[in-house]
Amino acid sequence: QVQLVESGGGSVQPGGSLRLSCAASGRSISNYFMGWFRQAPGREREFVARISWNGVTKDYADSVKDRFTISRDNAKNTVYLRMNSLKSEDTAVYYCAAGVSRTQSGTYSGNYWGQGTQVTVSS
Repeated sequence: QVQLVESGGGSVQPGGSLRLSCAASGRSISNYFMGWFRQAPGREREFVARISWNGVTKDYADSVKDRFTISRDNAKNTVYLRMNSLKSEDTAVYYCAAGVSRTQSGTYSGNYWGQGTQVTVSS
C-alpha cells in the first residue's frame, strides 16, 4: 500500500504561484506513474498532470499546460506540482495519486489517493 499526503495548498491572488508537495510512505513510488487531479465545488474530479516513473514523460491537461509543472524526487519519495499564473478557475482541492494510468479513451485514473489540499485563487 502507498500512503500519500499532500501539502502546500493555500490562498493566493490571481497571477500568483504555489508549489504542492506529495509525500509518499509505505512503499517506494519509484516504479509508479504519479499524478495530480483536482476537484472544484460542484464539479467532478479532473486530471491535471502525470509524470512517468523516471520523470521523462509528462502529461498535462490543456487548461494547465504552460502554467503548471509536475516533477518528482524518487530519492525523497515525493512528487511536486509547481503552479504559476494561477487563475480563479484553478480553485479546487488538489489530490495526489499513485499508479496513474491513461485509458484508450483518454481518461486518467489512479490506484492510490491522498486526502487532498485546498487551493484558493481569489483577489
